[in-house]
Amino acid sequence: MDTENNSVETTNELFTSRVDLSKLKEAVVKIKEQLGKVIVGQKEFMELLLVSLLADGHVLIEGVPGVAKTVTAKLLAKTIATDFSRIQFTPDLMPSDVLGTSVLNMKTSDFEFKKGPIFSNIVLIDEINRAPAKTQAALFEVMEEKQITMDGERYAMNPPFMVLATQNPIEQEGTYALPEAQLDRFLFKINVGYPSLDEEIQIITAHNDRKGALPQTQVEAVLTESELLEYRSKVFEVLVEEKIIKYIAQLISNTRNNAHLFLGGSPRASIAVLMASKAFAAINGRDFVIPEDVKKSIYPVLRHRIMLTPEREMEGMTPDKVIEMIVQSVEVPR
Repeated sequence: MDTENNSVETTNELFTSRVDLSKLKEAVVKIKEQLGKVIVGQKEFMELLLVSLLADGHVLIEGVPGVAKTVTAKLLAKTIATDFSRIQFTPDLMPSDVLGTSVLNMKTSDFEFKKGPIFSNIVLIDEINRAPAKTQAALFEVMEEKQITMDGERYAMNPPFMVLATQNPIEQEGTYALPEAQLDRFLFKINVGYPSLDEEIQIITAHNDRKGALPQTQVEAVLTESELLEYRSKVFEVLVEEKIIKYIAQLISNTRNNAHLFLGGSPRASIAVLMASKAFAAINGRDFVIPEDVKKSIYPVLRHRIMLTPEREMEGMTPDKVIEMIVQSVEVPR
């Protein structure tokens, strides 16, 4: 019996050493510690942000005003020693205010391109749904291809490039619904709710103890740009078995043939679940994906990509409820 146990342990050690994820896991712990200095609760929110960071995806954060959406995004950016910019979206914002514009150089009599605030590594777009469709369209190319085309010239973003966008619920006054094509470019949609009573007490106490000090001053950079890129490459090496790939495909395929849904997930959604599952495995120190990683990924990946039929929407059904039904209907691989 002892011989069998030793054999199993040896096999596990050999398997887990295939991809060294120890430094990545340590970095995740350090970032969580820094965020925990200011943010109370919101563990799932922080974990999903870290997963999207490692999976090289953009994030849409939705919640009512005052639940620390913007603060958390800013603090995450501060834990990484890289460039950061913030764009406040408003109804009168123009595409050139985001991307940049060509201006005439009086000395050379030539037009020169002046880069806009989108040219950064981590870009926080606050209240993204307050800008009209023309400005939203300016983000399509840069979010998908990490480049912009201006006056026939291509301008590439320097890696890493990540968009963190916050929005108030669509029912709030003065907002615009984001186009489906733009929503599909976000890896995750994270819903941020109200804190519990105990958490609210901790929030008030922590604010009182800070005595006017800004939250940003309490957070330090614990990850370099090169380290982040290295850890992202590690995520790509995480093993995914054929049965897990088939499981992901079945889940997404079921959204396209569901009586409750008007619009299902695209192949981009399948790839998003794959990459998110790899990142979930990596932050847990595993170099292989398990079905639980897929289940964790499926909700934030799909909730903004699927559309309920008008009848189900009137009945009060939610995207998360439909996703739960789909997850329960597909057999979990063994």
